[in-house]
Amino acid sequence: MRRDETLAFLLKHKVVAVIRMADPEKLLRVVEAVERGGVRAVEITMTVPGAVDIIRGLADRKLPGIRLGAGTVLDAETAVAVIEAGADFVVSPVADPGMIRECRRCGVLVAPGAYTPAEIWRAWNDGADIVKVFPATSLGPSYFKDIKGPFPDVRLMPTGGVTPANAKSFLDAGACCVGIGTALLDGKLIAESRWDELTARAAGLVDALG
Repeated sequence: MRRDETLAFLLKHKVVAVIRMADPEKLLRVVEAVERGGVRAVEITMTVPGAVDIIRGLADRKLPGIRLGAGTVLDAETAVAVIEAGADFVVSPVADPGMIRECRRCGVLVAPGAYTPAEIWRAWNDGADIVKVFPATSLGPSYFKDIKGPFPDVRLMPTGGVTPANAKSFLDAGACCVGIGTALLDGKLIAESRWDELTARAAGLVDALG
């Protein structure tokens, strides 16, 4: 049920906040701030120092209403580590078959990355629950409309270049949800601990998606 529940959650809320920052205390404040704004799925990338421990710490806090993901997971070994730490879903910029299989074995949602139609179809056939299309910045919403023509059942999540201004355009073109990083998580707001403004940005994004 863990995998199915997470999928339903992502399809309902439609936004994954992608977090890349090293300060664990500020990271927690970021998670709390965007959750207050209605963004309830967060992804901690493996490029963050000590990411597995950070995920474990957040999972242990059992933040209500939050689904916790691990991003930039490149292999099966890392997938196992983040799942054991408490990640509810696993995201990757690539579609490593071993990583996908391990997530499926553990019953955890997996969103491997792809770019071309052939890569997208291969990732889906290998067991992706959602295919992360990265980087979306060079493709635009029309690409997703084109991909949904031959692949109507494939769930797509654009990441990279998604902003509060264009996120709805990606959804309208057929994406099931979006991943959004710095366009939502403004570095200056975080550095200056302006949490209410970060909450307002999250709320504005949620409102824009309808």
